Amino acid sequence: MSADDPTAEYDAVVLAGGAARRLGGADKPAVRVGGRPLLDRVLDACAGARRTVVVGPRRPTARPVTWTREQPPGGGPLAGLAAGLRQVTADRLLVLSADLPFLDRGTAAALLRPLAAPDGPDGVLLTDPGGRDQPLVAAYRAEDLRRELGLLVAEHGTLTGLPVRLLTAELRLARLPHPTAAFDCDTWEDIGTARARIRDDRTVLDEWISAVKAELGIDLDVDTAGLLDLARDAAHGVARPAAPLTTFLVGYAAALDGGGPDAVARAARRAAALAEEWAREQEGHDGRP
Repeated sequence: MSADDPTAEYDAVVLAGGAARRLGGADKPAVRVGGRPLLDRVLDACAGARRTVVVGPRRPTARPVTWTREQPPGGGPLAGLAAGLRQVTADRLLVLSADLPFLDRGTAAALLRPLAAPDGPDGVLLTDPGGRDQPLVAAYRAEDLRRELGLLVAEHGTLTGLPVRLLTAELRLARLPHPTAAFDCDTWEDIGTARARIRDDRTVLDEWISAVKAELGIDLDVDTAGLLDLARDAAHGVARPAAPLTTFLVGYAAALDGGGPDAVARAARRAAALAEEWAREQEGHDGRP
């Protein structure tokens, strides 16, 4: 993100504790959806955070994070949030649960954006299709959270076991409706639904590309439509096996050219022009009488 982007300076706290009783005690953040652990999917959504703190047991992650635990472990989301807050310093804070398979960077940025205004809300909550608030898919002003948590400790003596709704009761909140980003995975049925939705024909390519980039450690905007057009032209104008081989060679050439979206685009344009020339020759339209 650019330095003048109002969402550039933020931290993130991801709550990855809990007993996952409805999953039979499985390590829910490590459950894979679309080939990627749920936790890594959430970490990708907040990849622009200056610092990301994960509250829960340590486990492998696709990118470096800061780990912490609530005390005592299993104390609930407010205790976990308080532990995470002790590790961050940014004015704006994303607060996310670790089981959100459809949260993406654009939605995270949309949650943060209203907090850039000095007279903006204290927090922005995602709402699900039923209109229900999701306080653990939200952005907040960090100082407001610290104040409210302090008041709750003064009133109740502890944060352990307190419901999240007590945190947001006194905050000035805005809402951001979203049809899928608030979907969380509490049961194996939820996991099955998420896995099936990711394989939907309309989204499977984007999901697959995201999974491959995460697995290979690549952070690159891929012109999926352009590469598919190139593969189609190579298959039609040359031979069907030329499609995957051509896209591989485009990637290799882009790496030699320094990498990045511009290098991919340059290599793809040259390969596409070549494929078009082959197609014209095959169809007898190469300019000869």
